[in-house]
Amino acid sequence: MRWTIKPKPSEEKVKQLKEALNVEEFIATLLIQRGVETYEQAKQFFRPTLDDLHDPFLMKDMNKAVERIEKAIENQENILVFGDYDVDGTTAVSLVSSYLKSYYPNVATYIPDRYDEGYGISFKGIDFADDNGFSLIIALDCGIKSIDHVAYAKERNIDFIICDHHRPGEFLPKAIAVLDPKREDCHYPYDELCGCGVGFKLIQALGSNREQTIEDLVLYLDLVATAIAADIVPMTGENRVLAYFGLQVINAQPRPGIKALIHQVKKKTLDITDVVFIIAPRINAAGRIKHGNHAVELLTEFNFEQAQQFASEIEQYNSDRKDLDKHITKEALQQIIQNQEEKKFTTVVFQEDWHKGVIGIVASRLIETYYRPTLVFTKSGDKYAASARSVKGFDVYNALEACSEHLEQFGGHMYAAGMTLLEENYLAFKDAFEKVVEETIHPDMLIPEISIDCEIDLSDITPKLIRILKQFEPFGPLNMTPVFLSKDIKDTGYAKTLGSEDEHLKLFVKQNNSEGLTAIGFGLGNRKDITADQKKFDALYCIDENEWNDKVSVQLRLKDIK
Repeated sequence: MRWTIKPKPSEEKVKQLKEALNVEEFIATLLIQRGVETYEQAKQFFRPTLDDLHDPFLMKDMNKAVERIEKAIENQENILVFGDYDVDGTTAVSLVSSYLKSYYPNVATYIPDRYDEGYGISFKGIDFADDNGFSLIIALDCGIKSIDHVAYAKERNIDFIICDHHRPGEFLPKAIAVLDPKREDCHYPYDELCGCGVGFKLIQALGSNREQTIEDLVLYLDLVATAIAADIVPMTGENRVLAYFGLQVINAQPRPGIKALIHQVKKKTLDITDVVFIIAPRINAAGRIKHGNHAVELLTEFNFEQAQQFASEIEQYNSDRKDLDKHITKEALQQIIQNQEEKKFTTVVFQEDWHKGVIGIVASRLIETYYRPTLVFTKSGDKYAASARSVKGFDVYNALEACSEHLEQFGGHMYAAGMTLLEENYLAFKDAFEKVVEETIHPDMLIPEISIDCEIDLSDITPKLIRILKQFEPFGPLNMTPVFLSKDIKDTGYAKTLGSEDEHLKLFVKQNNSEGLTAIGFGLGNRKDITADQKKFDALYCIDENEWNDKVSVQLRLKDIK
């Protein structure tokens, strides 16, 4: 594990912010690392307000989208709300459809089947719209590259409004409106929204026509916060405001479907990490194991008893998903050893009966053992399909592009991608991918890295610091939970391992004459020797609050020790 300390901001900047806010130097450093450099920016960071949200009509084509929807309502047209089967897509469909249904009945939803139709807008979905008299499709979290699909729909007198957040290709589809803040010609002030976030801007614009204020739409933010957390978009600007207020809705008055999911796990207050690890995987499990429709049914159900029924079914899908990904990960690890591929630059594995819905999760799991770009293939119809995951700093999309002669199709971004190829091209592709990665990856990228925000003493961990760090939330990309380094600390003789295989480490640590603190290191059980006999060691950790029997105490969540 590599430890790298983030560059220190200029002393002058730190001094100015420290004095302006009356905080410790390292707090000012943490803020500047997050792009917060002035008193005004700090005020916006610590006190998010709905007034910080931008006018939705600043987004290119928003006027056209609103006009077309209003015209459809006036003419009693049937509207189909279409979205992808993952969390961002199903929350976006739930958001826009439930908003429209609150004042207009002729609205239905469509989620493509992961196995039958694949990702994004499908010809089958357009045929469904055609057969059932829909003349307007609102596509969410997909569609920015669906030029042929939109043209196909146009031939059938079906109009499209596209709400996407992925990078456009050279040409845009000829839809009535294309809402995507990543369009070159769109000057919307914030371009890191997720698909559900773009959907929210659409209902914000529609609401302004109905004299609704942002306060009238806050109840939809539980869906937006869930999508922001699951889609791993930057936790900055507008996303941070939407997630902040969305978490409040999740904890105070969530919709019945989300309430039913929380009910299953019996946790009182959820933070953004809980949304990532508790709510999101369950919503995702529907599309992975069964069908994304189940997630939309859950998220748009208004009867709590019925929602509980849906939630318990989804709980079962999630449990099946966990069993599957454990089982497949085990088989994949065995395959790597059997093929004597432990020392390669890549992991590429295939088995024809692996479940397509979990191969992306399995790829991430394999990286925990062999830290390198990873592809997991399975059989899909008469082709091989794979999910790719990468390591920090390495662009797997570019590597796939370099081997594209062996592929049928591929898509994605720097850290995650999907592809299909013909069976006879598998081995040639596997060799080509290994060669490309070997020639282009920096050796350091094959060693996991922990980025350290700053060094502090254990005595700096005061109730005031805990209060300030709480106000840094919600955490996410570009505003990650701070990682601290403390040197020369020691365990006071308490060290023990926990878990069925002694995989976790629990300590009670002190530094010089500081107060003692509990420290827990998940997966660090094999490092217990470092802490033996009260030997001094250095630790990287995040500061957590632990709730147990209604008591709250501070604990260090260890990332690494040496």
